[in-house]
Amino acid sequence: MLKETQAKTMLEMQAAMNAKVNPQWVEAAYPYLRAVVIEGAEAIEHHGWKWWKKQDCDLEQLQMELVDIWHFTLSHLLLETGGDNTAALANLLTLKNDSAMVNFDGQSIAINSLDAVSKLELCIGLACAKRVSIPLFEALLVDCEMNWNELFCQYVGKNVLNFFRQDHGYKDGTYQKLWDGKEDNEHLVEVMTELDSDHTDFRNLLYKSLKERYQRATKQEDDQIKQLQEAPVVPRES
Repeated sequence: MLKETQAKTMLEMQAAMNAKVNPQWVEAAYPYLRAVVIEGAEAIEHHGWKWWKKQDCDLEQLQMELVDIWHFTLSHLLLETGGDNTAALANLLTLKNDSAMVNFDGQSIAINSLDAVSKLELCIGLACAKRVSIPLFEALLVDCEMNWNELFCQYVGKNVLNFFRQDHGYKDGTYQKLWDGKEDNEHLVEVMTELDSDHTDFRNLLYKSLKERYQRATKQEDDQIKQLQEAPVVPRES
């Protein structure tokens, strides 16, 4: 069950992240549900959907895509209230109690009758129609072996990653999303397994660990480039 305290914390963190990206984010009115469409499609890719070839579900990355969907869902709810956290919280808790049936495209669809990929497709369809369904998202959590507490933990992790990206040049294009042979999402998953998520300073410890990894990886790359540049040129034999 989604706790009110968790919902309140996540909305506050999301509003802070949006403001870091653009202090005028409410006025900018970014199409957050368009991002849900893209993240939903990426989630389908991680789950696997191609009937003509063998595919394995990458559960960890699928879960991370759900966390991304949740980020943009929260942003949409905040935008609907003009950035009012209290009003957004009230709306979220109301939407949480919506029916397990979704009316879409002239049909009444029972959420629990759908498999995971079909749920993701419906999530994408609703996002295209500028709508969200919290019960649908909750059902997706179950399909992806998560609960609201686990989502909360991973949300905090991804929020820290987003702040980390912004602090290291994501907006101006200088940030390297791929380092030490892996995307930063993969580094985040690894770091989170190494830390105690119940630690009172979990958020700051997570940021510090990511920073240390990133600096170590980028330093190694810089050192390698420097060595290549300084290597003596061996003349070819005539």
